[in-house]
Amino acid sequence: MAATANSTEASTADTMVGGGHHYCIIADGGRQYRVSEGQELEVDFRPAERGSELVLDKVLAVSKDGKLQLGAPVIDGAVVKAEVLGLVQGEKIYIQKFRRRKNYRRRTGHRSVATKIRISEIPAAG
Repeated sequence: MAATANSTEASTADTMVGGGHHYCIIADGGRQYRVSEGQELEVDFRPAERGSELVLDKVLAVSKDGKLQLGAPVIDGAVVKAEVLGLVQGEKIYIQKFRRRKNYRRRTGHRSVATKIRISEIPAAG
């Protein structure tokens, strides 16, 4: 029974470290993303054409087969390449202004534009 508990702990530790998954952590637009090849995500708007290549050079960490390489703060020479899939609009955000007892009410809306990308290549851990 103790062997079963130890093997469970080992598998949990592998998944926490990355256990065979090839991924990296990038910084873009003030946010950090955990990405792997083939993943699609939305980043801040960029004036890029559909089908063009986008190079993200702020790579903070790379993990492959449980080996983790950390940058201080970034890994020199490591770049993530992505394909631009197009522009998308986010959900509508409503802004309401209200002053009590003044007969003042304003409601406006905003939809921010983002760039949808697919990760095509991530660096190897070294």
